[in-house]
Amino acid sequence: MKTPVNSNYDVAVVGAGIAGLAHALAAARAGRRVVVFERTGRPLGASVRNFGTIWPIGRRPGTPSARARRSRAVWDELIAATGLWAAPLGSIHLAHADDEWAVLRDFAVKADPAIFDLALLDPEGVRSLAPHARPAALRGGLYSRTELQVEPRSALAALARWLERDHGVAIRFDEAVVSAGDGEVRTADGTRWPVEHTFVCTGDDFRGLFPLAFRESGMVRSKLQMMRTAPQPAGWRQGPILVAGLTLIHYENFEESPALPAVRARFLAERAEYVERGIHVISSQHGDGSLVLGDSHVYGHDFSPDLSMEVDRLVLADLDRWLDVPVRQITDRWYGTYAKAPGGAHVWIDTPTDGVTVVTGFGGAGMTLAFGTAEDVIAERLSA
Repeated sequence: MKTPVNSNYDVAVVGAGIAGLAHALAAARAGRRVVVFERTGRPLGASVRNFGTIWPIGRRPGTPSARARRSRAVWDELIAATGLWAAPLGSIHLAHADDEWAVLRDFAVKADPAIFDLALLDPEGVRSLAPHARPAALRGGLYSRTELQVEPRSALAALARWLERDHGVAIRFDEAVVSAGDGEVRTADGTRWPVEHTFVCTGDDFRGLFPLAFRESGMVRSKLQMMRTAPQPAGWRQGPILVAGLTLIHYENFEESPALPAVRARFLAERAEYVERGIHVISSQHGDGSLVLGDSHVYGHDFSPDLSMEVDRLVLADLDRWLDVPVRQITDRWYGTYAKAPGGAHVWIDTPTDGVTVVTGFGGAGMTLAFGTAEDVIAERLSA
């Protein structure tokens, strides 16, 4: 039987998560005819298992920060074009100890105002924006106006529709790619798709196509736990995305503060169970009034499918220290996994064979970095 061939496209993208759709957008804007393949009926990976926070404040100055800012601008375009729910309320890092407050002050003083839009707030200033932050031991907060809240599942669906409607991208769900290279991709039904270039954006699952490249990459996988409350009472609004002291030892942007070692040492002594599980607590409120809470970080290659009730207990206990939440009923619990690039890199880009580029390893920051990264990758790989 003759092998079916589809020659209607210039670029193939494997994976319809945020990274794959971002590369599809950038390739379409570069004038290419783009087809996206997703083996499942809708995105099910890390792109829909996160907070939905667009988080430029967590990125280092330089390329990561520039890509985060460009990504934030694309989110604004998407919101304007589709009307998807979004809350551009920024974020507040809360401080409940002098050493935490010192880290926030150091960051605010040294931050480039061309990159970060920041304000140091006293406790009253914090509570003017986040009225349910508990006043006990509150030293103040670092307010960043840049962060954006979306709902990841509806946002990914809106992005896919926008690509199809306004950019001519074909998205083929329930269609698995079984090989890529030699100027084509092949799908499970045997169809050959000749293309100029293929971008593999399958998160921590790309080893199915290129297992040797994954093994040699030095990447690790991370498993994180999250949960969602029932909707809070009508009219109860958290305000900006909220985080507290544990976050200071998680994000790379705070590493240059001379006060950070003291914070880390204190947490190791006083809150070792949090540090060991990689827990730093984020609270973000979605459009229906529910709070999405988490998360934890376990690194390795393969993980147990179990959810840890102890992790959930620790997250809720920390949240209770600094946020007054009227409805604590948990309606959903889940875990996600993502790939983390080696050596502190913010993304891993590889060419395992001619005409194929793998882009992954965002370390959980795909929602923040993918659009800006895709613009750079597409410009480089499709410039010829």
